[in-house]
This record gives sequence, C-alpha cells and structure tokens, in this order.
Amino acid sequence: MPPANKVHAQWSSRMGFVLAATGSAVGLGNIWKFPYMVGDSGGAAFVLVYLGCIFLIGLPILISEWLLGRRGQKNPINTMQELAAKNNRSQAWILVGFSGVLAAFLILSFYSVIGGWSLAYIKDAVVGSFTGQDGDGIGALFNGMLESPGKMIFWHTLFIAATIGIVSMGVTQGLERAAKTLMPALGILLVFLVLYGMTTGGFKQALEFMFKPDWSQLTGGVVLAALGHAFFTLSLGMGIMMAYGSYLGEDISLLQSARTVVIMDTVIALAAGLAIFPIVFANDLALGQGPGLIFVSLPVAFGNITAGWVVGVAFFCLLTFAAITSAISLLEPVVEFIEERTPFSRQVSTVVAGLAIWALGIAALLSFNVWSDFTILGLNIFNFLDTLTSKFLLPLTGLGVILFVAWCLDKESVRKELGLDVYDFSIWNLIARYVAPIGVLVVFFTSL
Repeated sequence: MPPANKVHAQWSSRMGFVLAATGSAVGLGNIWKFPYMVGDSGGAAFVLVYLGCIFLIGLPILISEWLLGRRGQKNPINTMQELAAKNNRSQAWILVGFSGVLAAFLILSFYSVIGGWSLAYIKDAVVGSFTGQDGDGIGALFNGMLESPGKMIFWHTLFIAATIGIVSMGVTQGLERAAKTLMPALGILLVFLVLYGMTTGGFKQALEFMFKPDWSQLTGGVVLAALGHAFFTLSLGMGIMMAYGSYLGEDISLLQSARTVVIMDTVIALAAGLAIFPIVFANDLALGQGPGLIFVSLPVAFGNITAGWVVGVAFFCLLTFAAITSAISLLEPVVEFIEERTPFSRQVSTVVAGLAIWALGIAALLSFNVWSDFTILGLNIFNFLDTLTSKFLLPLTGLGVILFVAWCLDKESVRKELGLDVYDFSIWNLIARYVAPIGVLVVFFTSL
C-alpha cells in the first residue's frame, strides 16, 4: 500500500488529459508504423478496415482502462487488486495490472532505442548527411549506426534522459505540460509536411492510394493487420491508460474524452500518410519497404529534393516529438507503481525506473552488434522483447481489462459512469462483452 502521506495527483484540466492521452496514442505507431503498414497492406482497403476496428475494439477497451483507473485511483496493479476485492472476484485479476506494467517496462526499453534513431537522424538531417545519397548510401548510414554500440548507447541514453526528466516533474508539471507543448508542435510540423506533400506532384496519387479502396487487396491478412494495429495504436494493454485514468476526476466524461482521443489519433495517422506517401510517389520509392520506409527510403528523397534539408529536419523532429510523447506515457505506470509501493519520492521513483529500463535497452541495442549471435527462442533480444509484448502481453492485458469491466463490474454502475441511457448501454454491453473480446482473441491466436 502507498505511504499515507502521499496524495494521488490529478490532471489540472480535461484538455491536458486529452492531449496527454492523445500523445501517448500517437507515438511512433502513427508516424513510423501506420504509413508502412498502409503501404504493405494495399492502401485504402486497409485504412477503412482499420477505422472500423478502432471504433469497435479500440474505443471500448480505451474507455474500460480509464474507467478502471479512475475507480482505483492507484497504479494498475493496486487498482486491479482493490477492484477485484470490492467486487468479490478472484485476486488472480491482479495479473491484468501486473502484465500491463510489465509490458510498459519492456516496451520502453526497446522503444527508446528507436527513439534514439530518430534523434540521430535529426543530427544527420541538420548536417546534410542525406544530400545526394542513393539507397545504398542511406542504407550504409543506417547500418553504420546499428553496428556502432557507442553511437547507439549515446542516442538511447539521451532519449531516456529526456523521458526521465519530463516524468520526474509529475503529472501536471511533467506529463501535462509536455503534452501541451509537444502536441501542438507535432501538429504544426505535420501540417507543414502535408502542405509540402501537396507540392510534390504525388499528392493525388497519395489521396487515391489511401482513400480509394481496391477491394481486391482486402485479404484475410490485411484485415488481421488492421485489427492488430487498431488495438495497439491507442496504447492499450500497457497499463498506460489505466494509470492516466487514475489521475482523472469524476467530472470528466470518459465517452467524450475517448471519442476525442480516437479522432485526434486517427487524424494524425492519416495526416502522416498524406505527408509521407506524396514523397514516396513523387520519387518512385517502393511502397512495401516495411520499417525501412522511414529510416532508409525517405532520407533518400530528402537528400535529393528541393528544400530537402528543411523537410528532413522537420520530419525527424516530428518523429522524435511523437516518440517522446509515447515514451513518457510508457514510463508513467512503472513510476506510479514504484512511487505508491515504496517510500521513494516521485523523482527517485522515476530515476530508479528509468535506469532499469535504460539498462535493458542497452541489451536490446547490443543485439544489433556485439550480441547479435545471442538469441532467445531463436530471436535476438530486441525482437524477443518486441514479440513478447506485442503478441502476448498487450492482447492478453487488453482482453483482461475488457472482460473485467464487462463481466465483473456492476452493470448499472458502469452505465451511470458512462452516462448512457438503457438503449445505448445495451449496444455498449454487446460490444464490450462479445465484439471487442472476440476481436482481441482473433488477433492473439492468429499472431501465434
């Protein structure tokens, strides 16, 4: 139990909370992963299925995590422990909170490595490293970074230090202030890049690719990819939204806030596509580049287009801002747990959590170079952490959250807290009890 003299923090405003939650949801998933998944999965058909899955699966799980967090007013582990006891349920439900906090801890360890890459690319863009390079040249630049433990550790450390610095300042002065600064900056950069995309000659192709569906591209694999990304893009199953919900006052509407976050997250993802794909089409870059689309293909374009220096710097600043808004949210549930279960102050809890994550991140980045031969179940450390969290911890945690809210909490109390009439709540109940859990299970078993 937390020491008696510790008072649980609260968001200072609904807008601060919404911006922080949106910042968590946006992250690298929207700027880095969403565009290359659209490219790999046939364009508009993927986008439309993804939008449907966001509202049928992502939205109810997001609301459920906030609801549990607000009721518990504690870290995810203590919240599940207390709510299970209050509702006469098994203490085994504590595993839902534990797996969420563990997932956040593990994800940030390798996420910060990618965040370090984006920082390194800001430097490369500023000094003109992309200028005149072809694909082989940019590939050599990227591989040179991966093969250098010293460079990787430097950028990883810098990224983690920035994350620790923000989170250590607390909910209102740290998380909320960062969100109010970084999210508008991210929006401005994204608008600039979309406007630039309109001048490239590839914007019409990008619009058709993203919004004119070719239903022949709609395979089972595309549907499952959309379903999986819809679940993961909102930072679900990581303990983040439960932790953020624990700082919520009773006056904030969960439904309205969730709709706002989902809409903002989706708009930013679509805008990222409209910023990236015009450059891809205008420069005849391959669509199916996977993760290399951001770190190899686009820098080739930045190095060979008019105003490429400015566009490159803006793009990797955008990527870094998105990474930091997610990183601070990943650190938060771990810090909240340590702060509430130990005598440590907020600052000490943040440093302890951050250093432990930094150390695991060192192991993850060394898997690209000096520890490349070391594997766990056939995977290097980086890929093992990614697979463990994305294929196991996240879907199982999200499934546990939605099942607990839908089947273990008093239905009438949930209806009142969500502010729904009887008819609307019957729709909610159908989605929360059956549609969302089945969707998560489909993703889980298919990914295996």
